[in-house]
Amino acid sequence: MADQPRSKIIEDNPIGNGLDSFCASFDTVCADRGIPCTLDALGQLDLEDVRNIALDLLSALQGLRASRLLHSSGSSKNLFSDLSRLNSAVNSDDFDLDRIKPLLNAVLADHLRDALIWDRVYDAVTESTPPPRPIASSLQQTPWLRNTSSFANSSEHHEYIDNVLKEELGPMYVGLRDLYKTYFGDVPNLETASETFFEDCLGGSNPLFKNGWRGWPEEAKQDDVLSWFADFAEKLAAFAKSYNSAPAHKRRPLAKPNEPIAGSVGKRKMDIGFVDDPSAGKDSRCHWSRILVPGELKSNPSADRPSEARLDLGRYAREVLATQDTRRFVLGFTLCGSLMRIWVFDRLGGIASEQFDINKDGLRFVSTILGFLWMSEEELGFDPTIMTAKGQRFIEIEREGTTERLILDGLMNRARCIAGRATTCWKAYREEDPDALFVVKDSWQYVERDEEGGLLREATSKGAVHVARYYHHETVRVWNIDDDVRNNVRKALDVTKAANYRQNTSRRSPSTSTAGPSRVGRSSSIAGAKRSSYETGAFLPPSKRPCSTSPTKAGSDALPNRIHRRVILSDWGIPVYEAGSREALLAALADCIEGHESLRQEAGLLHRDISIGNLMVSKDNGGFLIDLDLAVKEQRISASGAKGKTGTRAFMAIGALLGEQHSFMHDLESFFWVLFWICIHCDGPGKGTVVAQFDKWNYANTEELTRLKKGEISDEGDFIKAAEEYFTPYYKPMVPWVNRLRKVVFPNGRRWENEDSRLYTRMKEILGEASKAVAGR
Repeated sequence: MADQPRSKIIEDNPIGNGLDSFCASFDTVCADRGIPCTLDALGQLDLEDVRNIALDLLSALQGLRASRLLHSSGSSKNLFSDLSRLNSAVNSDDFDLDRIKPLLNAVLADHLRDALIWDRVYDAVTESTPPPRPIASSLQQTPWLRNTSSFANSSEHHEYIDNVLKEELGPMYVGLRDLYKTYFGDVPNLETASETFFEDCLGGSNPLFKNGWRGWPEEAKQDDVLSWFADFAEKLAAFAKSYNSAPAHKRRPLAKPNEPIAGSVGKRKMDIGFVDDPSAGKDSRCHWSRILVPGELKSNPSADRPSEARLDLGRYAREVLATQDTRRFVLGFTLCGSLMRIWVFDRLGGIASEQFDINKDGLRFVSTILGFLWMSEEELGFDPTIMTAKGQRFIEIEREGTTERLILDGLMNRARCIAGRATTCWKAYREEDPDALFVVKDSWQYVERDEEGGLLREATSKGAVHVARYYHHETVRVWNIDDDVRNNVRKALDVTKAANYRQNTSRRSPSTSTAGPSRVGRSSSIAGAKRSSYETGAFLPPSKRPCSTSPTKAGSDALPNRIHRRVILSDWGIPVYEAGSREALLAALADCIEGHESLRQEAGLLHRDISIGNLMVSKDNGGFLIDLDLAVKEQRISASGAKGKTGTRAFMAIGALLGEQHSFMHDLESFFWVLFWICIHCDGPGKGTVVAQFDKWNYANTEELTRLKKGEISDEGDFIKAAEEYFTPYYKPMVPWVNRLRKVVFPNGRRWENEDSRLYTRMKEILGEASKAVAGR
């Protein structure tokens, strides 16, 4: 019978009254809550009620004979096995219950339709079926994940940014029992002081702690908990200040649930946290640059899940990292009801301790809060290799046998992200020679990738023009070891021991991935395997992820790692969109195109990330390329036949979005998109703005972004009309010239069919003519 079609099995094995027990359970829950027993009740019940109802339904479905006869959605024995796996997932606190609501709606409808119910069962179990494990292959494409640092001229509204942030963070491992010891274990006197304070809390006729904390709001409403927590933290801060061997750090609790904190692009509020301002009251005004430890409070214990408290705390951590340019990682906490977790956000994502109930483990609660108050700056995640003396920040490097001190003279750029390369650039000069300007660039590269510093050194030594010149590079060392995430930031904490770790769905490093062979040119397929749309306790992307591997460094270790690299360049400039005139912008773009060609011809390198932030103009108006983080030897790409997506979303070529093998032609197309973007978003040198029509380019999925870009360039009349409408007044004279560029980059309104090196010359000629035409206008 198992070989029969699904419809025949369903017809021969009707549900009948097989779900009556479930319906009775649903009616009981609704009656207990005083809610009418209708479909609308699902939206009025709390998460735990919905979870229990869903578990009752899955158990009832497994009791139906059809579940043992129907085929599995994957490779299991039958649908019964799929339901068992889904049952376990739903029982986790981290499962997104919205995924099972269509099934609940089908069962609770006025008229049961067996075929529809089983269709919804298949939908639900398919969402939870893990993908087959990928097979390692020798590819050179780079994994392409949407990342919040790549937004260009964006409003950063919650409705746009949240999905991208979830994808950026990837799996968030929770339940790490050694996390507290790892991050709090070296704080001097913490254990002794915590015990002293807690003993005081237990004493007296009206103890502060007796079967729970005195004054703890029974219903755990957010505002009440916030007030209680802030008052408790104030008491502990006063104790910390008076303790004999207390550190000299001056930190205070801050509670600002209803007021945006200054320093973010979009409006961001934070429930509670700790700041470095000794004069701050619990409700003082503050800036994200002063937040040391962010916190998130929720009244419902079940809010400790990916789409709620964890995402909120992730937003705060992103703001902290973005505004504190020497921060390597951020510690934070969630308090959902009385259940607390400690969190760490670093350049791989987020990890967390196990939950503990502050009303049951009062001593641990005390030591956690006191630890936040007493930790050193290094323990809170600040980079000790960036030092301060006489009001100046500086780094020291060993170069050609001598120690050089470079004064950091100002922040140029700080990527607004949590997980990723997280590039930071400072303007700098040698202490003994203030006129010699440099750029110090810190980033977190995958350990498998070639060092950017080595690629820049090669490009410089081989005479590549209009490319930033190399001065020095090194791997940053903190506490006398290489500063990577897994072994230094996380101190070798084993995430495979997380309560929700699943090996076959963990985020992989570029060294363990899959992609099929392809040729240069058209392809609608994307390298990589589709991942399940949920993962217990993890944020997951909705899209397919192409990944890569190094042919010499691939191994069996599937966990990713990033390492802290520092590169120093001897060329300083400003982004091309800040060029002093239209003609200077166009000339700089032409120089950058020449630099791209020179990089290929002299060093054999393909840049692969032509974007608005990687094209610079020097003080003499010459243009040059920076950022070889994603550059690879062009010969390797051709040999591998690899597909993949590489670049910054708004500026990626259409073919690159479709996963084609990366070609220099894709980079040349990206130059067009950079100019197009500048003309729409800049109304003069450095005068950027957000344009709602194009803001979605930062957030749209691959397929939608591909359609949007095709729609812009396919018809000349439509393109000119759109340019006339959206180009700023400053760049309106550029419309005919950008259209001419469009026609050579997209012949007949279509993507290129064959590689053509002559496109370099054609593009430079058009930009040169345009520069002359718009001069003085």
